[in-house]
Amino acid sequence: MDYINDTFIDCILEPLCFPEHLCGSAPLASSSDGRPVTCSLCSDSFPASEKDQLLKHMVLYHKLVIADVKLIADFPRYMLYWKKRFTEQPITDFCSVIKTNSEGPVEQQEHYFLLCDALPEDRILREQLQQRRLEGVLDQQQKERDDTTFHRACMFCNEEFTGNRSSLLNHMAKEHSFSIGLPDNIVYCNEFLDTLECKLENMQCLYCEKTFRDKTTLKDHMRKKQHRRINARNHEYDRFYVINYLELGKTWEEVQSEDDRELFEDEDDDWSDWQAHPVYAVCLFCEQQAETMEKMYTHMEETHEFDLHKLKTDLSLKFYQQVKLVNYIRRELHQCRCYCCQEKFETKEELVQHLVNTGHGMQLPEISHWDQPQYYFPTYENDALLTALSDSESESEGPNPSSEVPVIAEDISNLKVIKQTSVLNKLILYGCIC
Repeated sequence: MDYINDTFIDCILEPLCFPEHLCGSAPLASSSDGRPVTCSLCSDSFPASEKDQLLKHMVLYHKLVIADVKLIADFPRYMLYWKKRFTEQPITDFCSVIKTNSEGPVEQQEHYFLLCDALPEDRILREQLQQRRLEGVLDQQQKERDDTTFHRACMFCNEEFTGNRSSLLNHMAKEHSFSIGLPDNIVYCNEFLDTLECKLENMQCLYCEKTFRDKTTLKDHMRKKQHRRINARNHEYDRFYVINYLELGKTWEEVQSEDDRELFEDEDDDWSDWQAHPVYAVCLFCEQQAETMEKMYTHMEETHEFDLHKLKTDLSLKFYQQVKLVNYIRRELHQCRCYCCQEKFETKEELVQHLVNTGHGMQLPEISHWDQPQYYFPTYENDALLTALSDSESESEGPNPSSEVPVIAEDISNLKVIKQTSVLNKLILYGCIC
């Protein structure tokens, strides 16, 4: 279990995202009310704010992984449901089983359990929790729309407004050219305005979020730069817009995009003029991007003395081993840790220089150190490098018919149904096997 402890001590339990497509967000409103969350397989409980510690506990002590945790609307209720179900039936009735070291000695093999929405019961539970949260948000919004006791001063001119919140929001839009959206699209309005006022009191621009020495300088900056609006990239504000609760884990841009596609998906139109956005691969060691994999491989060889093709050939790496190697290197670089000697550095730049100076770029630890199931999961969810990996060998491997537990070996890929129905499509594309 040493390699598991080393891996999860950093608590990277969900994919990261490259800076140019930064998509992290603050959690939407939940019905958890801050109550403790109990492990589904034992009596241990954790504060709601320490969800990552609970996830780590389940992996280390129960070998249970829950997919797409951030898409679960009410995590405490979700855990209670499965705690009850696991007492009624064996965990293997609900979870896919991943066997590690499937080609190694039996005593070195371990089974991990993956609970995901590929299971209809889990998908229905997630949808019900999402629906319950949406109903709560809509009830809250209706109360705010009907509230006639609203009383608040404008954050720009201190004029006071009483009655309906729309009078204040419309005033800020008309008199101060500051609009946060239509009043009927907003929920938790007072909390939203408190957040904005707090930023202004801290001399912070609401758009670029730079901090200034006094209110006069801040006011001149926002006026001259036309920064009288909120930063749409700051996902702290997502929870204040009703549309962000409509579908599981999707923002209004994604919902609108899907609606547009559904209008035409059954039509046989000519798409020859479609202009696809290029997908750029990002270097393993720096922020260099390339539109083709050939350019990226050349860059890594010439700049960082790293040849992925040579490693693949010398080590006879299969496709999923390449996936795990890339994810392992990405994780170690993110932690500013040499993937060869495990030495830690203050910055990524220092680490990259160390790899070149010591020749560690092409030196890997024992294959058992990184050829582990946790590296099926991408370190960066938008890692185009993973989609370009290839393998000339067949990797099909049949299950062991003598096993009492239905096991999905690490090199099997029979994913047609899951690809069509599961929210784990991104993970599957990168080699995650459920």
